[in-house]
Amino acid sequence: MMTLPQRTFLLVMVLCHLSASLCHATDVLVVGDQRLKPVVEIVSGIGKTLKSPLKIYAPSRVKGWLEAVVSEEHAKIVVVLGRDAIEQALQLPPSVLVIYGLVVMPPVINRPNTTGFYMATPAREYAEFIGSHFRGDFARVAVLGSRDQLNLLARGDSALLANYSVRSSFEFVSTLKQLNGADAILLLPDVTVLTATAIEEAYLLSFRKHIPLLGISEKSVKDGALFALVVDPVHVGRAIGEYATRALKGANVGQSPPSPPRKFDLFVNVDTARKMGIRLPDDVLRSAKRTFP
Repeated sequence: MMTLPQRTFLLVMVLCHLSASLCHATDVLVVGDQRLKPVVEIVSGIGKTLKSPLKIYAPSRVKGWLEAVVSEEHAKIVVVLGRDAIEQALQLPPSVLVIYGLVVMPPVINRPNTTGFYMATPAREYAEFIGSHFRGDFARVAVLGSRDQLNLLARGDSALLANYSVRSSFEFVSTLKQLNGADAILLLPDVTVLTATAIEEAYLLSFRKHIPLLGISEKSVKDGALFALVVDPVHVGRAIGEYATRALKGANVGQSPPSPPRKFDLFVNVDTARKMGIRLPDDVLRSAKRTFP
């Protein structure tokens, strides 16, 4: 039987632990490397729409301990940014909602109660942009990418788009060389296809044939693509925050399919347009986040 001092000590320890747990409890736990600018921007966006407490952990800090950290924090939702963080979250109990982000394409995941947002721009966004601003200039846009990417990003979206499936950088370059009748070429973000050599060859063929490339990033526009629609990470964060808020209110968002980006930054290469004889409408130039050179 415990003495009075022993019971007092035990009670104090329990109260201290309970107090610490309450102080550290958080509804939403974010796993992401804040040394990366996109992570900082996504977290900023989450904060704009999520009104509940959240804590941020670096992937290296919770590696092998994520489940224990989630339990200690009493977190109901875990937001994972990047593939390394996603891999760690797959082992969490199904009762914990996992929302992923900062991936180009949605990963294949069998875990229940998991949803997320990918960063690759759907081809229909380019088709709609061209239809609004370059009507008559581009009657046919060739879309090059892997079969999986074409199925997700360019599946029957527009009569303007003609899809070409390529499995390697060699097939990519070969298809470009044989391409006829295209007014522009839209690249999809496949690192196994778009090697440095393949990209260099694509730019050379683009200028040689006077067929502009539609890029996948700010860098691709700086290097010579005509324009690119690049996902806005802050808006992705806002969407993640909205999902988390809905889940905390009881909505079952964990069964939602992966979502594409909805808001984009426009980058334009004025020099490429001039060399190819393409007139850039004033509203395009005004809406561009940056123009090159």
